[in-house]
Amino acid sequence: MPTSIAVIYNRPQTNPLLNRNEQAAEEGVLTEVDAASKALQSLGYKVEIIPLELPLNRAFEQLAQIKADLIFNLFEGFGGYPETEYLIAQELESLKFCYTGAPSKALKLALNKASAKKLLHKEGIRTPAFQLLDKENLKEFNLNFPCIIKPNYEDASHSINSNSVVENQILLEQRVIEISTLYNTKALVEEYIDGREFNITIMGNKLPIPLSISEICFTLPEGTPKILSYKAKWDTESIYYKGTQPQCPADLDTDTKELIIETAVRTYSVTGCRGYARVDMRMDKNGNIYVLEINPNPDISPDAGASLQAKASGMDYAAFINKIVQLATEKGIDY
Repeated sequence: MPTSIAVIYNRPQTNPLLNRNEQAAEEGVLTEVDAASKALQSLGYKVEIIPLELPLNRAFEQLAQIKADLIFNLFEGFGGYPETEYLIAQELESLKFCYTGAPSKALKLALNKASAKKLLHKEGIRTPAFQLLDKENLKEFNLNFPCIIKPNYEDASHSINSNSVVENQILLEQRVIEISTLYNTKALVEEYIDGREFNITIMGNKLPIPLSISEICFTLPEGTPKILSYKAKWDTESIYYKGTQPQCPADLDTDTKELIIETAVRTYSVTGCRGYARVDMRMDKNGNIYVLEINPNPDISPDAGASLQAKASGMDYAAFINKIVQLATEKGIDY
């Protein structure tokens, strides 16, 4: 086991080129870094905290100077440059570091939601029907309403709000143009599954182990789309935050619980995840489970879903953090 650990993360910064009013997601990593670092120190590790900074070459130089036994990877990508999340992991691999969480290939796949969904479909795992659309190919739209429209290359629910679910062609066109223009790439358009929403954290390498299942309990005002919006995650005073509280463990019958676990473990495995990841799912009116997203290296702040699921599975926060370290040092890992 390592004795010295370097905790790396992306230093939050305001990007004047972006006008999305979503700084809270960038700053949320600070809570995560503080809590994880204190937990590691309580476990007896010597901890160094290293905020990575742009330009990317500068971040690579910072990595090359690290002397620790293990990298605790809390880097989530620089604001406006989501691809840097997997590029930093690639550099860790190039430098032959032992590090926590997902390999670069899994991070790269998960970042491109459409590519991840294509793989799930190929593997026989249900995921909502989708298209990538912008102003130029809107005429090719052939999904069923309602639809939900998201950025294809972002996480942390960026630009997900009450306008994201659309019921007709006019609203679809408006939202697709808005998102594709804002992110300068095609928008991801999915058929909206109106049903119960679950998520579950999987831990492990060759032998994935599921933690307790969470259900998002929607208590939103009538007419408000039942989604986990940006405000649901980051604005504690919003109706979305107050109306999307998790229940963990979820109240489920045995068959549904087994179906969710089986789907999540298969998703974790086929997408090449390692260490820990969260799988987000919805259940339709017929009891079918659809994977919405795979989230390698999800938020592990003490009040985040992954930590709550670990607690419900019998691990306190320090034990959860230590398990992440143990998985990173497990024999047979291919970096």
